[in-house]
Amino acid sequence: MGGGDKCLLRLAGRPILAHIIDRLSPQVSDLIINANGDLARFSAFGLPVIADRLGGHAGPLAGVHAGIVWARANRPESRFVITAATDTPFFPADLVSQFCSAIKDCSPRLLVARSEEGVHQVFGLWPVSLASALEDSLESGMRKVGDWVKEHSAEEVAFPPGKIGGRLLDPFFNINRPEDLAEAEALLQRSAL
Repeated sequence: MGGGDKCLLRLAGRPILAHIIDRLSPQVSDLIINANGDLARFSAFGLPVIADRLGGHAGPLAGVHAGIVWARANRPESRFVITAATDTPFFPADLVSQFCSAIKDCSPRLLVARSEEGVHQVFGLWPVSLASALEDSLESGMRKVGDWVKEHSAEEVAFPPGKIGGRLLDPFFNINRPEDLAEAEALLQRSAL
């Protein structure tokens, strides 16, 4: 996509991140943005913006860790953190309730999203009790979310295709290329008709 923050690209006249915020805000009690570099570039969204606690831009896994540490410090009653990718504007509007429904015995289990297209580990329900294990893994060089969730026996929660603009679509369709952005734009235009 030419570098920079994909989530700040325009989709239907607004940054992709605005679509993510609109979709996730009604599902959670608090919403924060994890980013590195100049955090002020996200100030227009009016949300707390936190950087990774570990240096070296360790990727999404470090972002999950930062979110869990934020929750423990600011919402100590929280048992879980939900994570979502910022380039996936059509994720399920019932993501959180579907994750919560999958926890039948109230035990703190790590859950990740699955669709027909595969596993989407960045969309997860993370017990805050995993903070220390996650930090240890990051400090020992672990970087891949997929490897970490597999190592910690994450359970997959299946999500069916969604309907956008009259078309069935993987709910975790993400915008990685200019043609993906054009497709998302066309889908939103058709859904507005």
